Amino acid sequence: MLDRVLLRNEPDKVREAAENKGEPCPIDEWLELDEKRHQLLTETEDLRKRRNELSKEVSSLKREGIKADGQIIESRDIGKRIGSIEKDLNVTYTRMSELELYFPNIPDTDVPIGRDETSNQIVKTVGEKPSFDHAPLPHWEILGGLLDQEASGSIAGSNFILLRGWAAWLQRTLISWMMDFNFRAGMEEIWLPFIANRESMTSTGQIPKLEYDMYHIEKDDLFLVPTGEVPLTNIYRDSILQEKDLPIKIFGYSPCFRREAGSYGKDTRGLNRVHQFEKVEMVRMVKPDNSEASLTEMTYHVGNMLELLGLSYRVSLLSTGDLSFAAAKCYDFEVWSAGQEKWLEVSSVSNFRDFQSRRGMIRYKPSGGGKPRYVHTLNGSGLALPRIMAALIENGQTESGKVALPKILAERTGIKVLG
Repeated sequence: MLDRVLLRNEPDKVREAAENKGEPCPIDEWLELDEKRHQLLTETEDLRKRRNELSKEVSSLKREGIKADGQIIESRDIGKRIGSIEKDLNVTYTRMSELELYFPNIPDTDVPIGRDETSNQIVKTVGEKPSFDHAPLPHWEILGGLLDQEASGSIAGSNFILLRGWAAWLQRTLISWMMDFNFRAGMEEIWLPFIANRESMTSTGQIPKLEYDMYHIEKDDLFLVPTGEVPLTNIYRDSILQEKDLPIKIFGYSPCFRREAGSYGKDTRGLNRVHQFEKVEMVRMVKPDNSEASLTEMTYHVGNMLELLGLSYRVSLLSTGDLSFAAAKCYDFEVWSAGQEKWLEVSSVSNFRDFQSRRGMIRYKPSGGGKPRYVHTLNGSGLALPRIMAALIENGQTESGKVALPKILAERTGIKVLG
């Protein structure tokens, strides 16, 4: 959520940000309502002042034994008018609050301007793409029946996955390694709910914009979490933290559920795009002055994980058109997929500045005194499956159809080859 001072004083900045993100911008309606609010408050103040004057007149006239019927009638009429204005103000405030949920976050000044992913800036490429003495296969051909799409389709429908045998073992092993790696990096581990209420989804910016893309349990008005960011961030909703408690560094595992409306037929083979996927998510809450440094630290952390897995990857600074509704800045991490010969996104590390904390009222009390300030929130995947699985299987494949594990997993499990 954007600061009302910004909406009021810099509407052109809000319009530009919305246009660059390809989002609607009801700023004109909001400004009209804000002006109406100002007029109603001014009228209320004048009416209250007049009612106080009338009260004094009535008291004075009564002391002198003079009737004050006219003043009493006028005072009653003023009370009715004030009541009517207060109802109008409530409607105005409610509509202003509704509109504020549709203003996207302002991109940072160094974010490239562009309509889509073609305007993203590749800032770094790390590692060499693997080479083979044979034509590399895509992961779904290597997995064969271990990726049991017939069973998953029968159970849940298309674009859900069911893994068998060593494929299921690899997924579990990766989740365990990711959890341990993040824990050893000094983050607090959280085991979190996989369902969130409407307030939580609104706080982090999924609702109202993305509600149609969520799995909704209508009877209870609850949502299957689209990302661990939602429950992790909402741990501190409506909280005032102490400055000494910052930074907060937490992480947790969750399955993520997304309807992926409008994506049917797009990169849906194998593990590329599914309605349920597993992820280990990192969330940070920091003082505004530490926001950019925390983003840099988190990107380094994700890169380190990918290097340990032996995956060639590249990092892109997302353009405004590819930036999420709530993010001010985001780096995407993509790993090379040898069998498909393309890059697969496996992590996004985003800085939301105070956008989410304003929606969720997450503040901290400065140690030197003063009013509570909004924290800055950041998050990133550390890491997201199953595209990591796809890349490891394709990049580690042998001509015999087996899969060599990266050193970090081989040493951890004592198993070097799968299949």
